[in-house]
Amino acid sequence: MKLRYRLFQRNNGIFFIEDRVTRKQESLRTKLKEAARRIFNARNEAHQQPAINLQIARAYLMVSDPHAATRTWQHVMTEMAKTKKGATRARWERAMREKPFDFIRDTKLIETQSEHFLRILSIGTISTNVFLRRLHNFAFGMDWIVKAIIPKTQWPKIDIREKRGVTLQEHRRILAGERNAEWRAYYNVLWHVGGSQSDIANLCAEDVNWDDNVIS
Repeated sequence: MKLRYRLFQRNNGIFFIEDRVTRKQESLRTKLKEAARRIFNARNEAHQQPAINLQIARAYLMVSDPHAATRTWQHVMTEMAKTKKGATRARWERAMREKPFDFIRDTKLIETQSEHFLRILSIGTISTNVFLRRLHNFAFGMDWIVKAIIPKTQWPKIDIREKRGVTLQEHRRILAGERNAEWRAYYNVLWHVGGSQSDIANLCAEDVNWDDNVIS
């Protein structure tokens, strides 16, 4: 089994250890090789027992699931897309193409660490948080991972900002900067009707009751 930490000595003589997963380095605050070696071994031994238990669980998993050793997060993304239809599927596939997901796209599920997810969350948006949770829960529900990558209580809180409509001043500023007549007409419909951008973009003549002057 590959050791979690590696030991090295810098030019100033101080020994350091580096986490092979997170790449985080930590000073052992000693120049004595024997002392550094003892701390180094203790760190790896402390990590080894949980790792051995996880390896045993993975061994059982691979017996019941031949693809467990090779399944990547891209596979999960693709399989989850198959459970959706129409606009929902298009929205899911668009979300999965976002750059933050490139960090785990080709990562095997059995090799995924919580640090992988935390990095995605640190560079992503609220949308990234929402879709990563769904991706994780789908894989967990399908028994493709033996335990949660991030415990439910440890997921970063989704902080959704308050939404509001544009003011009349903002609307006029948008129109002032738009030279395309069709776009100006579109913005004016948005302003006067108060519909969402997607709803108004999909508005058809059949959606208007011309007798009663009602849009539905």
